[in-house]
Amino acid sequence: MTVNRDFGLAGVLGWPVAHSRSPVLHNYWIAEYGVAGRYLPLAVPPDELAAALKGLVALGFRGCNVTTPHKQAVLPFLAEVEPMARRIGAVNTVVVRADGTLAGFNNDGRGFVQSLRDEAPGWRADGGPIVVLGAGGAARAVLAALQEEGAREIRLVNRTFETAQALATEFGGGIVAERWERRDEALAGASTLVNCTNQGMVGHPPLAIALDALPCAALVADLIYTPPATPLLAAAKSRGHVVVNGLGLLLNQARPAFEAWFGVAPAISPGLRRAIAATF
Repeated sequence: MTVNRDFGLAGVLGWPVAHSRSPVLHNYWIAEYGVAGRYLPLAVPPDELAAALKGLVALGFRGCNVTTPHKQAVLPFLAEVEPMARRIGAVNTVVVRADGTLAGFNNDGRGFVQSLRDEAPGWRADGGPIVVLGAGGAARAVLAALQEEGAREIRLVNRTFETAQALATEFGGGIVAERWERRDEALAGASTLVNCTNQGMVGHPPLAIALDALPCAALVADLIYTPPATPLLAAAKSRGHVVVNGLGLLLNQARPAFEAWFGVAPAISPGLRRAIAATF
C-alpha cells in the first residue's frame, strides 16, 4: 500500500453541509492510516458552485464529495464524468487530476451493492425480482447498480406513477413501473426490497407497506440510517428477514473516494462504525 506523504485536503461540498457524517468518516481514516491531510465540510450555496470548484484547484485540494443540492449541478464543470455517473445523472465524488481538471464519479450504487453483500455474502441481483420504492436520485443510483450486477426484473414503485414509468423507459433492462397503490402486491415472489424514499427517516412519517406477500428469504434494505432501524427494518427483522440500513452505503461509497485522494484503500472497521454511531 502506497501512501502519499504530502499533505492533502478533501471535503464534502453541499448546502447545507453541517449534518454530514463524511468529515467524521474520512478524518477517522486519516488518523487511522497516518495520512497527512484533512477532510473538511464545505458549505457552498448554489450560486457559488462554479467558484468553489475552481477554488478546489487553487487551494490544492485532492477532490471532494458532492451532496445536496449540487450532485446534478456539478456535471457541466467537470472535464470527465465516468459512465456510471452519466447514467445516474449525478456525481458524488470529484477528483482533481494532475493537470488541474476535474473528474466526476458516482460511488453510491456500488456502495449500496457492497453493503448488501457485507450483510448477505451470497446475495445476487439475479436471484429473483427486486422491488425498489421511490424514483428520485437515490433510486437512480440503486437501479443503475442493480442492472450492472445483472438484475433481470425490477419492480419500480413510486407515488407518482408517471415518474416511475419515465425512469423505467429511460433505464430499460427489465424495469417495470408499478403504481403506489399496488406496493403490497408488488412484493409477491420478490428476493429483495429496497426503500429509496424518505419515509421512515427522522422527521418523516413511517413507510406504509404490508410485508405479508414478501417471501421470508427476501433481503430488506433501507437507504435511511437515521434512525439506524426504521419501522420498515424493524418489521422486516421481526419476520426473520436479513435487513440492511443505509450506513453501509455511506461507508462503502467513501472507500474509493478516499483511495483516489489519499492513496490508501481503507477498511470498514468496528471502530469506524462506533465513531459514526456516536454521531446519531
